[in-house]
Amino acid sequence: MRRGAAARESTGLRTGRAARTGQYLALLAYLVFLAFPFVWLISTAFKPARELGSLHPTWIPENPTLDNFRQAFDEQPLLQAAGNSLVAAVAAALIAVVIATPMAYVMARYRGRLATAATGWVVVSQAFPFVLVIIPLFLILKNLHLINTLWGLILVYVVWSLPFALWMLAGYVRAVPTELEEAAAVDGAGRVRTLVSVVAPLLAPGIVATALFAFITAWNEFFFALVLLKTPEKQTLPVVLTHFLGAEGVADLGPLAAAAFLATLPSLVLFAFIQRRITGGMTAGAVKH
Repeated sequence: MRRGAAARESTGLRTGRAARTGQYLALLAYLVFLAFPFVWLISTAFKPARELGSLHPTWIPENPTLDNFRQAFDEQPLLQAAGNSLVAAVAAALIAVVIATPMAYVMARYRGRLATAATGWVVVSQAFPFVLVIIPLFLILKNLHLINTLWGLILVYVVWSLPFALWMLAGYVRAVPTELEEAAAVDGAGRVRTLVSVVAPLLAPGIVATALFAFITAWNEFFFALVLLKTPEKQTLPVVLTHFLGAEGVADLGPLAAAAFLATLPSLVLFAFIQRRITGGMTAGAVKH
């Protein structure tokens, strides 16, 4: 009996180790798959023109150069475009979070027609492709005199990111213990005071994660910016990157890679800076004394 149990336990341990090893290998393969385009982008950004045209490309540039970066800044107004993207992304993220936080609280805490309708809107809105909404959206913004303005683009980004922001924040709200709100009510706090003083601080990781999502979505968005912004002075960075393509679709590969590499840095730096807060405990220290 004991030998049989020991054998089964040993077999179970080996199976568990094999399963974990398989999971780690799958995760490693997925990370390599995700990292490959970015690593190749960095390599291309630092290669001189002679290496870019080589029939035998290499991972590491043999003669690294910064000429692609200088050429990119000389050919296109990257700083101005980056400033436009930054204004649009930051404003859209802040507005979306301010609007979504109280709405997510209502969705999570109240089970009624409003919460049901909001949940349905979240699901349905994500099914609409950009091409389907661009014409009515263009006409609405034209009537509001917001075509070719950053505020018009910001409004579009806020509306487009709100459904997912609501869904995301509602999940964080549901994870906040209702006992904390009940304790605040016993102390005489109203709904608004409870939301601001009790719930909102505990939602900090969720708010940061939602703002990050809205920022990255707006920073990387291309289609709406291409359609709504006409003058070069107001175009965002993703639109300006397309200017490195020639009339026949031939890419100026070196400067394009250099500009694209610079365009990805803000998202990477921002995520690296706040990733601990995103993964931090939501209710750490949430004890009523």
